[in-house]
Amino acid sequence: MSSLSEANTHFAVELFKQIRGSKEENIFYSPFNIMSALAMTSLGAKGHTASEIEKVLHFNEITGNTTGGTTRDAVQNSGNVHRQFQNLLTEIKKPSDAYQLKVANRLYGEKSIVFLQEYIDNVKKFYLASVESADFVHAAEESRKMINSWVESQTNEKIKDLFPKDSIDSSTVLVLVTAIYFKGQWHQKFKTENTVEEKFWLNKETSKSVQMMKQTDFLNFTSLVDMKVKILEIPYKCKELSMVVLLPDEVDGLQKLEDQLTAEKLIEWTSPQNMKEGLVDLHLPRFKVEASYSLNDPLRALGMVAAFSDQEADVSGMSSAGGLVVSNVIHKSYVEVNEEGTEAAAATGISIGITSLPHYESFHCDHPFLFFIKHNKTNTILFYGRVSAPEV
Repeated sequence: MSSLSEANTHFAVELFKQIRGSKEENIFYSPFNIMSALAMTSLGAKGHTASEIEKVLHFNEITGNTTGGTTRDAVQNSGNVHRQFQNLLTEIKKPSDAYQLKVANRLYGEKSIVFLQEYIDNVKKFYLASVESADFVHAAEESRKMINSWVESQTNEKIKDLFPKDSIDSSTVLVLVTAIYFKGQWHQKFKTENTVEEKFWLNKETSKSVQMMKQTDFLNFTSLVDMKVKILEIPYKCKELSMVVLLPDEVDGLQKLEDQLTAEKLIEWTSPQNMKEGLVDLHLPRFKVEASYSLNDPLRALGMVAAFSDQEADVSGMSSAGGLVVSNVIHKSYVEVNEEGTEAAAATGISIGITSLPHYESFHCDHPFLFFIKHNKTNTILFYGRVSAPEV
């Protein structure tokens, strides 16, 4: 494994396999956002705590790194991983008229804990984020509201109450905050007059009515005969970002796809060698997903154990004070998919009339599917999700 984008794909798929165990039909999260926040933590971790986080993020496979010593050592020993993140975040956070992408990353530490200036400087340098103080001991509820208010201000007020009541108390010493908001304009918008009410099959016996958007366009497409899965890339305006949809041929085929999906397969299936442009008749439901996850248990299951342990946690690269431990990793995300993407969208591309069509591929998302949204220049999966029962 040689790149951060590969590590990102591995983390995305592995975290999905943990989250899919929840009862939620629709799943949506940002592996990139969570990864960057955890990487900030690894920057201040040492010993076993650091090596566990690096293994979960697949950093060790990029660098062959064994961690120890100071924060400066961690930056040097981990090769260019943190610098890769710096470049990646800088690239992704570039302003664009094509989409809205707001990332919120912060570490909140109990104010009685003094953070090392070297760590604070590196978090700001490499992760474009900050370490903030909070009075968890004497004002836990006020601190919770302060954190939630900051996240809301960073995410167009779409992400509210990231931390629910009583999730932060006087025993909290360190809180890792990660939230993300995205809204994009399609490269070729769907015409609203073509949207009709259609059935979306939850399984072979049950369906629900959805607003099904329709268009025919030249898009990157592949069909995996052995897996009985079709894959389609739908670009956003300027083609800086794309949504990639993985649609099983069978109504009840998603379970098999999820069971067999690996990062290696995902990278291979969606490579330029496999995705070829063709004329596609696309049916995609309108949907909106707002999701919130406590990531403590999924991250423990992936192997990040010590950071949450009072006895084992070693984040002395953040502070020389003892007893510092990660209390909560909570992630909340929001996505909305509709005909235009945003109200200010400009139509681009060529509209093709149905009467003059040559052979075209059928891609009808009328049953459960997986999707991810990637930043094309860096080949980074920003968002990953599942739609089993579209809501609008």
